[in-house]
Amino acid sequence: MTTQSFKNSKQEFNFGPWKLTANKSHIMKSKDIEKLAEEMKIHSLPEMLFGDNVLKVQHAGGFGIVFNATDALRTVDNGHGTVKVACADAWQESRADSEHSKVVKPYDWTFTTSYKGTLLGDNLKLKRVMPSSFFVLLRFFLRVDGVLIRTNDTRVYHEADKNYLLSEYSSRESYISALQNVPQYLFTDPNEISQYLPLKQLTCEKLEFPEAVDNSTVFGNVQICVNSDEANRESRQT
Repeated sequence: MTTQSFKNSKQEFNFGPWKLTANKSHIMKSKDIEKLAEEMKIHSLPEMLFGDNVLKVQHAGGFGIVFNATDALRTVDNGHGTVKVACADAWQESRADSEHSKVVKPYDWTFTTSYKGTLLGDNLKLKRVMPSSFFVLLRFFLRVDGVLIRTNDTRVYHEADKNYLLSEYSSRESYISALQNVPQYLFTDPNEISQYLPLKQLTCEKLEFPEAVDNSTVFGNVQICVNSDEANRESRQT
């Protein structure tokens, strides 16, 4: 039986002085994942890692923003593992006297990341390219059955006649026990379930272009819209 090898794909979209490039490649080889884990000093990495998948938004002047999986993993807190599966406590209690009951090297096996892009993504999508603007969505979605649901979204928006990019990062999370009145079939749909998840953090950034360059960008002037407590209050009010 013959098998077809995966072919890399590359898509490019031109938008005035901007070029949006999406590279899609195969899963990284095990030896490359192990090497990357050692480099990052992470106990383990996802078994299926598309490390060569990249979305690049680049201006003709050479600056821009890039989204990729390996940079996202670098923001993972690899020293702590705070999420347990539903049966973890019962399993650990039944093996209290076992040498295997203690976690030697705890790490965040959910690989939760607050990654917002790399300045000059898997669940990264090029949402649309329009004549007058472009919009990019980077989404981290986590569901631990019987425990919690979490979404971290980064949105980047630009209009052709503006001298800046707008970036919004939001983090939403809820324990499953608090979603008893929500239909369970929505648990697997990030777009639908997100409206039921309390807002934990909202960060808005205006990424301004330098005056010396037309339609170029200096990524700064960060403004935190609300803190965690305010976000929760806003979420309840809406």
